[in-house]
Amino acid sequence: MLKKRMYMVLALILACVFLFSGCKQNVGTPEDNALPEEEQGTEDGDEESEDTYVFGFTAIDMENPYFITLEAAIREVIEEHDYQMITKDPASDPELQASQIQEMIREGVDAVFVCPVDWEQITPSLEALKEAGVAIINVDTQVKEMGYVDAYVGSDNYEAGYICGQDLVEKCPDGGTVAILECPTQNSINDRITGFEEALADADSGFVVVAREDTNGEFEKALEASKQIFEEYPDVTAVMCGNDQLAVGAKTAANLAELNQVIIYGVDGSPDIKKELKKAGNQIAGTAAQSPINMGKTAAQTGINILEGKDYDTEIYEEVFMIDAENVDMYGVDGWQ
Repeated sequence: MLKKRMYMVLALILACVFLFSGCKQNVGTPEDNALPEEEQGTEDGDEESEDTYVFGFTAIDMENPYFITLEAAIREVIEEHDYQMITKDPASDPELQASQIQEMIREGVDAVFVCPVDWEQITPSLEALKEAGVAIINVDTQVKEMGYVDAYVGSDNYEAGYICGQDLVEKCPDGGTVAILECPTQNSINDRITGFEEALADADSGFVVVAREDTNGEFEKALEASKQIFEEYPDVTAVMCGNDQLAVGAKTAANLAELNQVIIYGVDGSPDIKKELKKAGNQIAGTAAQSPINMGKTAAQTGINILEGKDYDTEIYEEVFMIDAENVDMYGVDGWQ
């Protein structure tokens, strides 16, 4: 009987040993307690999400080759850093640009590259961006209220107009008459026209401005305005254009009016104008060139530095230079410089 009781106690002890050995505690090395793969992936994904910045891009008109090139240069640098960029096309409509900026705020952008359709009407959008904590990199065309922007990257537009004026004085030292195709809502064009007129004034050249038309920076409006100008002033000496698209419009109108002696200036250094400069006997005298490629890369790096907390310049001006028939081969005609 005693022996039987001893066997029962021994069996009970063994059962308890096996029971507790099956209840392993979650202690020891990380390898002993590795998280399931899906949990590890979630934590890594959260960390990656926190390190990914999203940029917005809004420029005057994405049918303009200049802004297409500028956007591509910015995007290249942004994506090289594994960040993202959302591009909107306001199509020269300031109200559409405003609504698209609101869309980008809702989409959670961290910074926006802004080239305003209208340098004054953009102000409420700048206020909204600042309220949302979005960094603002103003590119190419300045906004009126520069106090809202974190950095500006553009060309020296005043100098671009000034060198066109200097070139005209050299070509026509006895003076003459001038027509101007401008766009008051775009400060970049305002600065170019101001530089051009001050170059004529500084030289005491005897040039007189006989016509000026607001073209909204667009080819079609420049074409129609130039037709009217050439009809009223068939002997006009020169036409100063706020950008190369306007210069192409003026040249087309000059061809239609069979005016071969008029001198036309543009600003940008676009492939279209450089191709014209290669042709013999054309009316384009030159273009004050800028580089949307260099500007875009500089703007992109500036935006990245702002978000990453690195040092950056608040104002950067890219060099401008004259391209004409004599040096156009240095820059090529198949793309932007």
